[in-house]
Amino acid sequence: MRIIPILMLIALSQLTACTVIPGMHMNPFAKQSSVEIPVTDNNKTTLKKLNIKLITAQLILDLEKDFNNRSLGVNNAANLYFAHRIGSKAVKGVPDTEPYYQYAVGPRDVLNITVWEHPELTIPAGEFRSAEASGTVVGEDGNIFYPYAGIIKAAGRFVEDIREELVRKLSAFIEMVQLDVRVTAYRSQRVYVVGEVMKPGIQTVKDIPLTVLEAINSAEGVKPEADLRNLTLTREGKSYTINLLSLYEGGDLSQNVLLKHGDVLNVPDSAFNKIFVLGETTVGGAGAGRGRSVVMNKGRMTLAEALSESGGVNQETSDPSRIFVFRSGINKPEIFHLDAKSPDALLLADRFPMQPRDVVYVDRAEGIRWNQIIAQIQPTVSLLSTFGTIKMEPFLETPSSTGVDLSNIIPK
Repeated sequence: MRIIPILMLIALSQLTACTVIPGMHMNPFAKQSSVEIPVTDNNKTTLKKLNIKLITAQLILDLEKDFNNRSLGVNNAANLYFAHRIGSKAVKGVPDTEPYYQYAVGPRDVLNITVWEHPELTIPAGEFRSAEASGTVVGEDGNIFYPYAGIIKAAGRFVEDIREELVRKLSAFIEMVQLDVRVTAYRSQRVYVVGEVMKPGIQTVKDIPLTVLEAINSAEGVKPEADLRNLTLTREGKSYTINLLSLYEGGDLSQNVLLKHGDVLNVPDSAFNKIFVLGETTVGGAGAGRGRSVVMNKGRMTLAEALSESGGVNQETSDPSRIFVFRSGINKPEIFHLDAKSPDALLLADRFPMQPRDVVYVDRAEGIRWNQIIAQIQPTVSLLSTFGTIKMEPFLETPSSTGVDLSNIIPK
């Protein structure tokens, strides 16, 4: 009679154990997500369950038709996601550039004015002083003073204009004036390069044009974790997005913007360009099954690369026919399913482009779940077996200390 309750307990444990299996798993027959996801369509956000899309050759062809799925696409998700996450209002594009560049003198610049055959005007304090020390400093008001010429406006002007005015004014005192003007110390214009560069700091604008590429090289290059796709240039209260990767790999010279005084060039890190691989992978050793975040190198990665970076699927515990990609997206979340039970399906995985913050999940094999059920039931079965070996007869033969007859109370 005691066997029946034990069998009932085991049966109930088997029926209920599926709901308490540790870990996550997808319903084998699910065609939609189990939870509702906010989806934005036509500027209207609704809650709906997402259809699970099977990764097929036709899906790959449809994705490759959109150039923005390519690494250098202007509206590639890796470009849009950065601004979305930080709430940036940067303009997608570069500011207008001047067709010709010429350095304009500014306050605190030092000018070296040479008047040939008149050393008293060129080096009034001695011939052994450096050009910078003996030069003429442009004042904060933008003016300079020069003997016989008086006060001359210098800030905002080219050296050729300053030279012409000096020649005109000195001609009243000197015949056949031969005069030259040069900038010997550039102090008025600065550009700030910050972020993931080897040597962040202030860079001086000189007569040689300072472009984004020049500024990056002067900062000794970028760090390995730099996001080359989403440089931010702030100028006069406006921000612009510069894709340095398009310049390096696509030859887009429009990204090599000419920098001006007061510009701030920020090279961000690639923290947002991560992919999360969870489930039955071999990260940390065989059978470890630990999750891992993988950084997309230069903002590009395929599903096969993401799985490889995580050690690949676990051949002992995983169900390769149930590999899922959960994509939050900016406005359009999606769920994709890859059936990789046959290894040739990895050819599709190698052409499936990942996006920032994608979650790759490798589901667990059904047999492994059954083993978990048995492992959970085993302690209960062992406990019931232990109770089943206890004999109750000694209690019936022991007389009560109170003199009460217990034979009618305790069942035989």
